[in-house]
Amino acid sequence: MLSEERLLTISRDVALWFELGGIVVIICGTLYAFGRLGLAMARLEHLIPGSTDRTPIAGFRKALGRSILTGLELLVAADIIQSVAVQPTVESVLVLGAIVLIRTFLSFSLEVEINGRWPWQQRKTRRDDG
Repeated sequence: MLSEERLLTISRDVALWFELGGIVVIICGTLYAFGRLGLAMARLEHLIPGSTDRTPIAGFRKALGRSILTGLELLVAADIIQSVAVQPTVESVLVLGAIVLIRTFLSFSLEVEINGRWPWQQRKTRRDDG
């Protein structure tokens, strides 16, 4: 059986790894988005029929938004571990609640930015009438 001190140490380490993972995801996603933007600008990909994004900037914003969302999810997971397992105080739970509310607002805002619709709205489908 693990001691309470050992469990706290493991919880702190896991939270730290989640924080590090969130930061790495945001940094790598940002670099990926810039690389994709550079390639699209160099190839003028936005002028090619069938391209998924209308402009290189739209593709950049979509890739950047997705990496930020993923990074935020990992950072919130770290905060949950830290607040619940390591420092279970009323203050830490209130801070966690505020962080989750802010993250939820950011997530919804980024979802609208990326997909052009709220998360609960149905995806618009094209109908082929001919």
